[in-house]
Amino acid sequence: MQDFEKKLQEYIRDVEKDLSLLFEDKDLYLSETLLDSIKYSLFSGGKRLRPVLSRAVAEMLDGDVASARMAGAAIEMIHTYSLIHDDLPSMDNDNYRRGKLTNHRVYGSAVAILAGDGLLTYAFNVLSRLPLAPEKTLKIIELISVSAGVQGMVGGQVLDLEAENKEIGLEEMKKIHRAKTGALFRAAILSGAYCSEIGREDLLALDRFAEKLGLTFQIVDDILDVVGDEEKLGKETGSDAKENKATYPVLLGLEEAKKEAEKTAREAREELKNFGEKASFLLELMDFIVVRQF
Repeated sequence: MQDFEKKLQEYIRDVEKDLSLLFEDKDLYLSETLLDSIKYSLFSGGKRLRPVLSRAVAEMLDGDVASARMAGAAIEMIHTYSLIHDDLPSMDNDNYRRGKLTNHRVYGSAVAILAGDGLLTYAFNVLSRLPLAPEKTLKIIELISVSAGVQGMVGGQVLDLEAENKEIGLEEMKKIHRAKTGALFRAAILSGAYCSEIGREDLLALDRFAEKLGLTFQIVDDILDVVGDEEKLGKETGSDAKENKATYPVLLGLEEAKKEAEKTAREAREELKNFGEKASFLLELMDFIVVRQF
């Protein structure tokens, strides 16, 4: 476990370096306020799991790690944009994110919205410059645009809003979370695969792994909103209940939700068996996700 934690911290430091390089040229920005707002949220901490996954998959497959790191950085930018918009008064109306005031509380809603827009559009500028064969670059851009858009994260967010104050079933909730949370995890994992040479069966196994990992992460996130430590999480807990959101603890009960997280994590690990020892980091990452706070 110590080797895993050391490697994870190394990966996270590299993500920070990659993102810093993408934002070092201030002349790219017409507004210093906009740049400050973007950097306020982008460099506020976070687990950086999505770019870590892109890199880890590329390394497992002996692929182009530099391209996977750039793709992962772009996905992290998209993820950060989604958090800025999620926190807005018209969405989740949150005051804190990662232990700091949310973007709109510091810069106002208008600038926060534009900071999110700026991150989203710049992410695709970054993706357009991946040092890969054109067909691979296009495949990654297609994957991420679908995953972040109306068929993925954005569509899932709307389904999540529509489910507030309603009773829904387990399968409907999984549908919401496959899109809202799982789609960007899938994009990260498959981007790493597309930066590599991979056969169809292995690609399908990674696709199934991505789905299970995304569901596991969302279940754990729902549980932490009930039992998590606000200081450790860096945000207020209980927000799901205040917004009457459909969550796994609400639908299944807390203990059953924990069992469901463990079940989906086991299923995710099973999808990696054909990769042998090369999958050891991803397997330990699953353990990290499941046991991170409870």
